Amino acid sequence: MTVPPAQAPAPDPAPPHDPRPDADATGPDDEREQSREARAAQRELVAHTPGFILDGSAAVGGSLVGGAQHGVSGGTARDVFMGRTEIHHHGPSSPAAPASGRIPGTLLETLAAVFVDGPVFATALERLREERVLVLSGAHATGRHAAALMLLHRLGVPAVHALATETSPAELGARLTAPGGHVLRDLPLSRNRPLRDTHLYAARDQLRKADGYLVVTVENSPFQLGTAPCAWVPPDPADVLRAHLTRLRGTDTEELLALSPVRDFLARGAHRPAEAAGFARVLAAYDGSADAVSRLADFGQAAVEQQCREWLGDPDTALRDKAFLVSLAVFDRAPYALAAELADRLFVHFQRLQHPEEPPDIPLFGPAADVRLDRARAAGELCDVETEWGPVPQLTAYFRKEGMPRVLLTEVWTGHPSTRPALVAWLRELARDGRPVVRTRAAAATALLARADLPSAVALLIDGWAVSKSFGPRVTAANALTLAQLLDAPAVLRLLTQWCTDTHWARRWTAIRAFGLLAPLRPGLAAPALGALAARARAGNSSAAEADNLIQSTALLLSVGVRRGEMLAELVRLLHHDTATVRALALDAFVRACDNAEEGALVEWYAEHGMYEADTARDLAALWRTALGDRAHTRGALDALHTWVHLAARRADTEHALRLLLPALVVTADDHKRLRHELHTLRAPDGGPRPPVADRLLDVLAHGGGALPTQPSRS
Repeated sequence: MTVPPAQAPAPDPAPPHDPRPDADATGPDDEREQSREARAAQRELVAHTPGFILDGSAAVGGSLVGGAQHGVSGGTARDVFMGRTEIHHHGPSSPAAPASGRIPGTLLETLAAVFVDGPVFATALERLREERVLVLSGAHATGRHAAALMLLHRLGVPAVHALATETSPAELGARLTAPGGHVLRDLPLSRNRPLRDTHLYAARDQLRKADGYLVVTVENSPFQLGTAPCAWVPPDPADVLRAHLTRLRGTDTEELLALSPVRDFLARGAHRPAEAAGFARVLAAYDGSADAVSRLADFGQAAVEQQCREWLGDPDTALRDKAFLVSLAVFDRAPYALAAELADRLFVHFQRLQHPEEPPDIPLFGPAADVRLDRARAAGELCDVETEWGPVPQLTAYFRKEGMPRVLLTEVWTGHPSTRPALVAWLRELARDGRPVVRTRAAAATALLARADLPSAVALLIDGWAVSKSFGPRVTAANALTLAQLLDAPAVLRLLTQWCTDTHWARRWTAIRAFGLLAPLRPGLAAPALGALAARARAGNSSAAEADNLIQSTALLLSVGVRRGEMLAELVRLLHHDTATVRALALDAFVRACDNAEEGALVEWYAEHGMYEADTARDLAALWRTALGDRAHTRGALDALHTWVHLAARRADTEHALRLLLPALVVTADDHKRLRHELHTLRAPDGGPRPPVADRLLDVLAHGGGALPTQPSRS
């Protein structure tokens, strides 16, 4: 196929909601739509970002669980590729009822012979002994399942039973009928399937009756509601290597550990337990020969780096193959067809750069997928990829060595700068693609490039997107900066803070949105993010669109589960600020966050947790009172209250929270009259008659009273 000469890139199409500096003020319906857009953009970022960027984040938004997507919830995304979640087809479907079985004692004894406790094992063992049920959370491939087995083994239980992963949190109690130990490996959690403290209480009661113990392993997840998981920290790789080598080789362990390739391997950073165990198997076969030394030297990160250099520097490797390598690095663990399609687009850019006088020629048919993947030392697996319509089977491609995408992209950007014009043109093209996964992967790749060379990445890619008049490129810039900060790229936080008060409105918009996206992924940055957003509000002179972006981004800070109480307290503090625009930002963001009934919204968190924290309950009541009593916010606050009441019609805990909250909102006769009128005139969402919950809440108002709730007993 002959590709025509290069054309000037088409301008970015304006999206349905394109916040321009001269946009008119929005009404309540527009505000709700833009709030949904901001939340959808947040979910899109989380759903499509490569797992290695989000792994280890303390908390995440959307339905991402430790870098792996386990659920889909609404939004405008048309395709949702789920990080590292893989559902392999290995035979007939599993039975309807989750199965469990006894783990062979020989397997436990074999594992015990090489297991290394790690820094938190003793604490976890003590908690399991006292509480009978333990949730062990940690990043992917850190050995948490082995730790779960060994915790039960150390307790001396007569048998250890493996529960099926399909066991839902609500089914735990019913599955724990046998005495001894039970382990539930990698329980998938999501917004629609959280692990609640009540599930653990039921399990603990059953375990006491059966004289049993349970360890549940999960990836780091925000969907552990009210639980207190034990954060698993893997053991030192050197200890793991020594334990496995002692079992495999025996007497000359210390001499082997002193070999130069072994020292190099251990010096290259934290290796996961499985990698250290694999290196031990290679080391156990060491016989002093040159081949044995070579095998040791080729193992690990050094081999990955060398392989990338050889691939990119080899003149015998075809340009199209190199383009496929780079594309696969960007779309690692995404559908193979996507990586292959976009690889050919990159090849066009490479070809035009290297041979501008020749039109690129891409064969319509070429090597089969397995051949191309084998050349790239990659693999493909048929996986069910989640979409908003349900799981769809796709051939997913990925490098066999996990660190390959990062190393390859860094090497092509810093080691082969002559390719930058082609890479930049390609990434700009990806950022304009209509598929969310493509746009997000373009942002993720740019974040990696920013980590390697921030000034160049900003100058060649990010700043151009950030100052665009179109909405889509600005979102890509915000995503790239958000992910660059998650990768600990230098100076990104300072750049965002400066851009919040930049003279260019579009840079301000980009930084404001990035702060809103970043804080839920890095809860420790929620307070600095709010400070930067408040500083922008204090400066004033914001257009209607920029002001709305400030509100959206500040409202997103209230989606940080572990920091919501702190954020509410900070918003209360801003109510006393000497600048009217800062006070208005606090109220606008609070009302916007309240007017949301999606899974995991502020109202749900408050009904489940926040109302039992005295300070949080007082802060939320203060914000509600102020918003309802402020003439500029009364209508929006009442609309948000409607949202809470409609949710209370479906959820008893929300109704309970409202019954206790409403009396705290009545200070004056006008307050009482306003709330009574709204509840009396409230109609069902479909226009039907007033829901019964409104009558019950009217009765609460009529009788007054109601102290702020206290934390119930957790025994």
